[in-house]
Amino acid sequence: MPFDLPRLPFDRTALQPHLSAASLDLHLGHHRAYVESVNARIDGTELAELPLDDLVRQSQGTLFDAAAQAWNHAFFWEGLRPRGSAEPQARLAELIGRHFGDLRRLREEFDRAALGLFGSGWVWLVQHPNSTLAVQVTRNAGTPLVGQSTPLLGCDLWEHAYYTDFQNDRAKYLEAFWKVVNWDAVAMRLRD
Repeated sequence: MPFDLPRLPFDRTALQPHLSAASLDLHLGHHRAYVESVNARIDGTELAELPLDDLVRQSQGTLFDAAAQAWNHAFFWEGLRPRGSAEPQARLAELIGRHFGDLRRLREEFDRAALGLFGSGWVWLVQHPNSTLAVQVTRNAGTPLVGQSTPLLGCDLWEHAYYTDFQNDRAKYLEAFWKVVNWDAVAMRLRD
């Protein structure tokens, strides 16, 4: 069964002025291309019956790249919302305080990791099996989905994610990203 491009959980103009509709259109074009690439590679194979997350875990090479990017992008969109969530609440706030000190320090560590990545990839807030939170960077199509940690929040660091609005200024893009983070979605991803 082929995969469909998931619908955005908000209108394509809803993240303005932080992320423009033009930027989202370009970004969605890349997401569509990853989904189409996955479908072309799995058509007529036993892999066509797998859910996308299992396909990511079981694939390699160019199929992994396309499947991981399709999964990463869908995950990315679900972690955003217009005007964002004010601040993390309840257990998420407690875990952020325990592992980073406070939200400001989490953002500093996340941004430092994102700005330190040479080239393309992703920066993630993850929860390890022992419930500790950490910031993790993956290169290219890498994803924590293939490891032991649970991804909670992901930020796309490929140039197509920010070039339209911010050219080469990844720091400005990160400032905009924090304004549209959906902390409620992040909290729902926590493991017990």
